[in-house]
Amino acid sequence: MAMNRSELVAAVAEKSGNSQTAVNGVLDAVFDIFVDSVAKGEKITIPGWLAVERTDRAARTGRNPQTGETIQIPAGHSVKLTAGSKLKAAVSTKK
Repeated sequence: MAMNRSELVAAVAEKSGNSQTAVNGVLDAVFDIFVDSVAKGEKITIPGWLAVERTDRAARTGRNPQTGETIQIPAGHSVKLTAGSKLKAAVSTKK
């Protein structure tokens, strides 16, 4: 089972007593901050919950699966999400 964005907004609005519009605005702002900070190479840490950071990927040689031809894959960036201790503990608890 997965929760989509509208279900998340509704759940947070109900739990916090705020309107869905307000919660949606806050969520947009949080994601904007994540995008801007991680794009600059800054690490975002929410102690106990998660850490988000940009990682570097080195250039490498790959292979085209259709033709078998060797290709050069340029260096790039990726995003690394790390679960914090509170999140790990919540997941490991059996219900």
